[in-house]
Parts: sequence; structure tokens; C-alpha cells
Amino acid sequence: MGRVGTALRELRGAQKSAKGVSLYSRFVNRPAGRYLAAGSYALGLTPNQVTLVSAAFSFAAVAAVALATPSWGLGIAVWAALAVGFAFDSADGQLARLRGGGSAAGEWLDHVVDAAKLTALHSCVLIAFYRFPEAYGTGSDAWLLVPLGFQFAAVVTFFGGLLTEKLKPKAPAGSTAAAPSTLRAVALLPVDYGVFCLVFLLLGGGSLFRWAYAGLGAVAALFLLAFLAKWFRELSAVRR
Repeated sequence: MGRVGTALRELRGAQKSAKGVSLYSRFVNRPAGRYLAAGSYALGLTPNQVTLVSAAFSFAAVAAVALATPSWGLGIAVWAALAVGFAFDSADGQLARLRGGGSAAGEWLDHVVDAAKLTALHSCVLIAFYRFPEAYGTGSDAWLLVPLGFQFAAVVTFFGGLLTEKLKPKAPAGSTAAAPSTLRAVALLPVDYGVFCLVFLLLGGGSLFRWAYAGLGAVAALFLLAFLAKWFRELSAVRR
């Protein structure tokens, strides 16, 4: 417990900026990741090993969506595995900072796993809609387009945000970061991955899940348009 307590104290002072982060990530996922990072540090795990633990939870949940008959119990299990995987996704970066900094290979692995997770999750919802049309009420092939559209919005948002951060000039050393906006943190909740995972609690609800998932997909598409306009405007002022 001594190593865990020491790690927690150090991690509280080594958190990333909360700017541009939703309330869920700020007050739920990052604190959970902090405890997982401290426990992983005490166990002697590396950040890359924690990334792989995150992947194991996430892809187990993803496979269950595609392969298992939908039920309320499955929904709880899928949500729990996705939520734990997301917390470990936060823990790997925190553990890297605790150990004195990460590596380029570690950051690459983290982003590759995130991209694979997003792609696989919506692909497996499509498979589930195809395999269990009676359970979800997806007898029409048009419903198979919904996961494809959601996947498109999620992947382009992920890649666009990542590329924008790489292309924007770094803030000068010693500059003070702007205080995070509470209004923005609330507004980002509908497109936070942790909030999205809650929809899988409705897997036993048949058409309830289908409509909730489709609704979040529509919101993701609207946010994508807003993000693209914002990022393009910000990068238009950058000269290279």
C-alpha cells in the first residue's frame, strides 16, 4: 500500500490539462485511471503492458457484442468491460508520466489500439444488427448503414483531432494554460467515449438500443461537422 499511496500523491500533481475534456473524462475516467496507474506501478507493470490490458478488456467486450445473443446481462458485462478498458486507457499515460515519461513506441501503440477499438466496436454493432435482426428490429438493410456512418464520424473525429494537435504550434514553455470551460465540458458529454459506452446497457432492450445508438450516431455526425470547421479555422492561421 505504501507504493500505491506514494504513486497516487505523485499522480495528483502530474495530470494533463482538463481543457477540451468532458466532465466524464475529467471526474470519472481520469480519477479511475489514476488508481489503476498507481496499482500498476506497485505491480511493476510498464505503460505498454497497461495498454495491452486496456485492449484485452475492450476487445473482449467488442467480440461479445458481435457473437452473443443480446440480453440485459450481456449489456451490463459489455459496458463494464468497455468502461474498465477505457480507464486503463487513461492509466497507461499516467503511468508513463509517473515513470518519468513515455516513449514514441508507447504513444504509437496507444493510438493504434484506440483506432482499432473504435473501428472494431462499430463493426461489431453492424454484425450484431445483421445476426440478430429480430432482437434489434433491424430487418431492413438500411439499419446496417447506421453503424457504418457512426464509424465514419468516430474515426474521422479521432484522426482529425489527433492530427490537429500535431500540426498546431506548441505553447511557449512556461505559459499558463487557459482554465477549462465547464460549459464546454458539459457540451462534450454526448461524444465522450465513456458516455457512449453507456448505450450498451440497453443491449437487452432491442429497439431501444437501436434508437439510442442511432441517436448518438447522429450527434456524433453533427459534432464532426462542428469540429472540422473549428480545426480548419484554427489551422488556417498556422504558417509552416
